Amino acid sequence: MQPQPSSEESYLDLLVETLEGLEDSIRGQFLRQFFRTVAQIDVSEEQGNEYWVRILRRRSDLADSQGRKISLKTAMVDVLSTANFLRVPVLIEYDELKKLQVNAATDALTGLHNRRLFDEYFEKEMNRAKRYGQQLAVVILDLHKLKEVNDRHGHLQGDQVLQIAAATLRRTLRSSDFAFRIGGDEFAVLLPQTDTEQAVTLCRRVRSQYESELAPLGLTIGVTLDFGVAVHPQDGDQKSTLMGLADKRLYELKHSGRTPPHVIPIEPQPIREREAPPAPAAPPAPRSTAPAAPGPSVVGPAVQHGDHRKWERVSLAGTKAHAILTEGSQKTAKVIDLSYGGVALQFDKPEDLPSQFNAVLHVPILPPVRVVLRKVHTVRMDSGRTRVGCSFVS
Repeated sequence: MQPQPSSEESYLDLLVETLEGLEDSIRGQFLRQFFRTVAQIDVSEEQGNEYWVRILRRRSDLADSQGRKISLKTAMVDVLSTANFLRVPVLIEYDELKKLQVNAATDALTGLHNRRLFDEYFEKEMNRAKRYGQQLAVVILDLHKLKEVNDRHGHLQGDQVLQIAAATLRRTLRSSDFAFRIGGDEFAVLLPQTDTEQAVTLCRRVRSQYESELAPLGLTIGVTLDFGVAVHPQDGDQKSTLMGLADKRLYELKHSGRTPPHVIPIEPQPIREREAPPAPAAPPAPRSTAPAAPGPSVVGPAVQHGDHRKWERVSLAGTKAHAILTEGSQKTAKVIDLSYGGVALQFDKPEDLPSQFNAVLHVPILPPVRVVLRKVHTVRMDSGRTRVGCSFVS
């Protein structure tokens, strides 16, 4: 059952009906006194009529977006506070005012910021990026096959799928990033000081984490997050340009075998190699019969490349990614690339590196991460340095 309206709300609804039949001049006189009484602000008769129209329109917009009736008080607080008029509200208590302001800017289902706040934050972050000559990445994401989930499993299950997507974004993003729900199955993310490679890396991590979170639901439909990325200033310096390009790349991803376009494809070979089996009585597993390409010599256990790698590898070349070994001499190594299963490090002299060691990874987007690594294979590079492939130890 819908809660019964309070006497205050009934009075305001009656006020709306009464003012609707009055002439503009008479309505303006009343509203001038009304705003002075309830919010201690002085407006002209013309301004009073103008703000009254905006309040009624805002109530209608909020009702459409929330799917329920919105009180006039909520719309009034929202319009007057946005216009920086609301200083000492008489109508409601301060705690209730803050709650209403949060509700007006928050998506009720997911708890993320809504489309209205996205527009405000986009303008603010774009101005900041232009002022300081920084990059700003905008990402549009949508849930692949959400409609099929609603049709087959019901809307309650579809709502849960949306809520898990929002929770994944909140856990994965940095404190300086912003996530929004801008449509039924669409989300947007603003990433200050982020280039294209870093943004795509983050999106892949979000998608992988999201698919892991969905697994316990046992859905019979392959739900995932598709994404499109555009970055200021190289892709444009206007909101409409960046949004249009990100949206275009999102739909290109949907129809291109699910590999992000406009990004250099990453060689599908994991960091984690299969460990060399113990000396068996049976004959060894057959190797690939393809001729070996010329390259660096391999030191240590032989690495078999007959299978596809289990995890996709993300190159970190050109970044400041590095690892600090936390035991012994505090040695530092450059991070060459990273995958869900492991990491490749570059050393000048890895001879004294133990088979298993602790390290702290410093890579773009992520905060410093403490990990335990197991040395899997070693490759001597043309530069004289050595590449060490390591797997993560649970």
